[in-house]
Amino acid sequence: MLTNDLVERVLSTVPHRTVGVLGDLFLDRYLDIDAARNEPSVETGLTAYQVTGVRAYPGAVGTVVNNLAALGVGRIVPIAFIGDDGEGYELQQALRQLPAVDQSHVFLLPDRRTPTYTKPMLHEGCTVRELNRLDIKNRVKTTADAEEQIIRLLDEAWPKLDALIVLDQVSEVDCGVVTKRVRDHIAELGARDPDKFVLADSREQICHFRNVCMKPNSREFKSFRELAPEAHSGPRSLYDAADMKSVPPGRFVFATDGENGIDVWDLRANGSKCNVPAYRVTGPIDICGAGDSTSAGITSAMVSGLTHEQAAAFGNLVASITIQQLGVTGTAPPDKVRARWREVSGG
Repeated sequence: MLTNDLVERVLSTVPHRTVGVLGDLFLDRYLDIDAARNEPSVETGLTAYQVTGVRAYPGAVGTVVNNLAALGVGRIVPIAFIGDDGEGYELQQALRQLPAVDQSHVFLLPDRRTPTYTKPMLHEGCTVRELNRLDIKNRVKTTADAEEQIIRLLDEAWPKLDALIVLDQVSEVDCGVVTKRVRDHIAELGARDPDKFVLADSREQICHFRNVCMKPNSREFKSFRELAPEAHSGPRSLYDAADMKSVPPGRFVFATDGENGIDVWDLRANGSKCNVPAYRVTGPIDICGAGDSTSAGITSAMVSGLTHEQAAAFGNLVASITIQQLGVTGTAPPDKVRARWREVSGG
């Protein structure tokens, strides 16, 4: 599905494109721990891990932003709120280190915490293993004022966007950026401007998006019926072609399934399906952030004029690069994209 010319078209086009990314901005904080420096706590007797390095990266929507920046997208507009706290400051610092990121649509809320995944990485000789992760999340409903500000910023950015990626990371309903009210507004924009590519990704609410393309993984895809039975008119589940008719026409579903690639459902053609194979990877892999890198790859290809199937293939190509980067959320800059393409195409 891909050719050398198509890969080069994407890499040469995206520097002239603007992509919005709406959703939950997390801080990914890695704590590098040297096991050789462990010492007992005088107070408790428990092992006190000694942190020798701290690495901070934008996570969740920030991972998508990071991947778009690595691919060379010319302007990236995250639309989100974060907490007015230390983690928020670290997150803003990490975003400033990325090229082409416009933070003017990210705002602070004093009554929210900046969602944070803290990942202790224990270094023991030549091996590294991740200890129990520490999560900071908001578990109370997003306020109407915050929703209104997100909608206002989205409307302000919309005319200038070549595409929009929506990432609903928070599992707790209506406790993140992408609430029902925000999701309904995205559906209105999608209906009003159907030629603009919008790609939605959600851990728990993918079934409730309308008038946009969707990118569920295999679990999210197969649980569609249980999540929203009212969306279906027949007895079959979403992955049955007949039931795809219940989703508004004119949109595509990119159903990712790891090493099995991506099933692209064309809803304009009675739910017809095309499987886009994954690119084979050998050796150790780390799938953390693979879906976000796939979203960045698909969207970059779509704003470069590729077909949906070709875009899925480009998304698979990008993911095959990022999953080989261990202990960190990987990215695929143009030199690695070209090298990987030469490897898989035999060119």
